[in-house]
Amino acid sequence: MSTLKFKTSINCANCVRAVTPFLDAEASVEKWSVDTNNPEKTLTVEGENPIPELVMKAVAQAGFDIEPA
Repeated sequence: MSTLKFKTSINCANCVRAVTPFLDAEASVEKWSVDTNNPEKTLTVEGENPIPELVMKAVAQAGFDIEPA
């Protein structure tokens, strides 16, 4: 299993709820979480071979900023 980390603008429970359907729909993502207490709002993504570009696209489609950590 591979792990990717990203800096995001996902900063609260409502934001997490908003991005959930987008990340859950991404086939390469098996598990994900956002550390909203971290100043960088770190998104951690796990999967067999998660594709960074597709994860970034999913988060952007939900309306949030994202960049590799």
